[in-house]
Amino acid sequence: MEYEPAENRYAGKMQYNYCGNSGLLLPRISLGLWHNFGDVDDFGVATDMIKYAFDNGITHFDLANNYGPAPGSAETNFGKILKNDFQSYRDEMIISSKAGHEMWPGPYGDGSSRKNIMASINQSLRRTGLDYFDIFYSHRYDGVTPVEETVQALIDIVKQGKALYVGLSKYPLEQQRIVYEELQDSGVPCIISQYRYSMFDRSIEQGNLALAAEYGSGFIAFSPLAQGLLTNQYLRGIPENSRAAKSTGFLKVDQVTEERIAIARQLNEIAARRGQTLAEMALAWVLKDARITSVIVGASSVKQLGDNIKAIDNLLFSETELSEIKSLISSI
Repeated sequence: MEYEPAENRYAGKMQYNYCGNSGLLLPRISLGLWHNFGDVDDFGVATDMIKYAFDNGITHFDLANNYGPAPGSAETNFGKILKNDFQSYRDEMIISSKAGHEMWPGPYGDGSSRKNIMASINQSLRRTGLDYFDIFYSHRYDGVTPVEETVQALIDIVKQGKALYVGLSKYPLEQQRIVYEELQDSGVPCIISQYRYSMFDRSIEQGNLALAAEYGSGFIAFSPLAQGLLTNQYLRGIPENSRAAKSTGFLKVDQVTEERIAIARQLNEIAARRGQTLAEMALAWVLKDARITSVIVGASSVKQLGDNIKAIDNLLFSETELSEIKSLISSI
C-alpha cells in the first residue's frame, strides 16, 4: 500500500528559495543520498528518512550515479522507495542526479565525455525507474574533456526530455565560467551549482560563489557539516559507528585532528548560547548568505534529520557571533 504523506507537509517550518534566476523553488534543506542509502545500509531506515523528509517539506532529493556503496545502489534503493511509496507524488519532488566520477571499469565509466554522460543518465534512469530527472549535473571537470563537449551533452539531455534542468558541480573558476556562458547561449541555462561549503571549508568564497551569482545560477552546498566534524559527534574523539570509524566512509581518521576538535568545541559553546546544537548553527551559518539556495544534509536516522531541519528556526547571527566564529575558523 502506498505511503500517505502528511497533509500539512507544506504548512510547517520549511522555507523555499528560488533557484538562481529560474522559477524553480528548492527547500532550504535538501536531503542528500551520498551516505546511508547504499546496499551496506538499512533499507528500512532509509525509507523512514525519505518519508520523514517529505512529511516535513523537504522536496529535493540529491543523488549521483556512483552513490552507494556499492556504486549505483543509492539510486536503486531510492527507486524502490519511490515505486513502493511515492508513485503518486512524483510531481511534488525534485530529484537530481550526476555523472562524472568513476562508476564502472574500463575507459568509458569515468570522466565528463559525452559517451560517459549519456550512458550514465540512461543507467541512472533505469536504476531509479524514472522517466526524467528534475536536475542533472556534470559532477566534475575531469581536466581532459573539452568543456564544450560536456556542455553539449547536458543541452541534449534537456532537449531529449531526460532532465528538466542542468547544473555543474566542483568546476574550477575558469571552466565554471565557460559552462555558464555556453549553456546561457544555448537557451539551457545552468540553474544550479553544487560545491562543498562549511565553516571548515570556505574555498568557494574565493570566487565560485560570486561567479554563480553573476550568471544567475542557484547555489547548493554539500558537506555543510564537514562530514560530521561540525556536530557534537566528534567533540570527545571518534565514536564507534561514526563515519570516521567506518571503512566505507569518506571521512578519514586523520581528518579528525585535535585542532579541528578544539575549534568545534568552542563553536559548540557559541551554538549553545544561541539555543542551537553545533550542527544546527553550522547549517544556519551556511544559509546566512542570500546567494545560497539550499544546503544538502546527509543523515543516518530520522532523529538526526529532524535535528538538522531545526536549523532554520534560527538563521540570524549577531555581529558579535559572526566575529567570534570568524576568529575561530580563520586558521582552518
